[in-house]
Amino acid sequence: MTATGTGFGQPPVTRRDDGGERRVGFEMEFAGLSIERTADIAVSAMGGELHQDSLARWRLVVDDLGEFAIELDWDYLKRRAAETEEGDDTGGKEWLLKTLKSAAALVVPMEVVCPPIALSKLDRLVPLTEALREAGAAGTADSVLAAFGVHINAEAPSMQTAVLTRFTKAFALLQWWLVRAHEVDLSRRITPYIDPYPQDYVVELLETDDEDTERFIDGYLAHNPSRNRALDLLPILSDIDAERVKEAVDDPRVKARPAFHYRLPNCHIARAGWTLADPWAPWLVVERIAADEAALSELSRLYLDELRPVLGASRRAWVDTVHEWLKDRALA
Repeated sequence: MTATGTGFGQPPVTRRDDGGERRVGFEMEFAGLSIERTADIAVSAMGGELHQDSLARWRLVVDDLGEFAIELDWDYLKRRAAETEEGDDTGGKEWLLKTLKSAAALVVPMEVVCPPIALSKLDRLVPLTEALREAGAAGTADSVLAAFGVHINAEAPSMQTAVLTRFTKAFALLQWWLVRAHEVDLSRRITPYIDPYPQDYVVELLETDDEDTERFIDGYLAHNPSRNRALDLLPILSDIDAERVKEAVDDPRVKARPAFHYRLPNCHIARAGWTLADPWAPWLVVERIAADEAALSELSRLYLDELRPVLGASRRAWVDTVHEWLKDRALA
């Protein structure tokens, strides 16, 4: 599934409860470019002002969009870069700089982290992906070793438990179909980073209409005590109750924010015409189902009806069912 042209489709709900326009942040992983080259390309494509935090991290501040982070996505090298900046180890800096420059061209992902951007301004990101592609950025299909991906941080339209539950149910029902829709690369499917929700959690979720916030959080954490989910709810749950989440998953990488952290898409930045609107398009199907209570109820019943004793639902059969169901209703 791909986007039409460069335009970003709009979800059914474009405003938050407070009336403000919803925002979306993207995290894009790729290789083939040094961090300096990536930073230069970003400022040429987006405008703004560059700031260097360390040898492994730059920031681009664009007045009407916010702060973009440009960093080498390797925790060890980022720590060494920060430590070296604090000291005065000239030899260490030279070694590290050489390592950073060579690593990005091999398998260590470069990552551009976009700020939360209003839905109406997402087209502003198109020049960035076009410029990176023209400079030689390599994506998911260009490496058998590095599972480069795109993460989407879609701001929730509401933090009410009923709304969060609908989104979670919609994703749970679509999760297997989304792997097909995104054509998720094998190099990413065999990693643990984008695991689906377990079937027992999906069934538990679909069989309850409970809107109690504590039970919703506890239910998720009981079955998904990890960041490694295709739709990671830990950031949004931490925004509600950080201590409750920390008791189950004590991981400093979990950052509280009122957004769904969707990690499934590939990064096909080297593909002609590809933009971030492409991975965004399948996510919009989740948005449409979450906003349509009748459709969500119908698809939930279909899933529960397909459950078999012990075996649960057949993945292949369910994907085919979802494909036809979405096609009949022009939802995808």
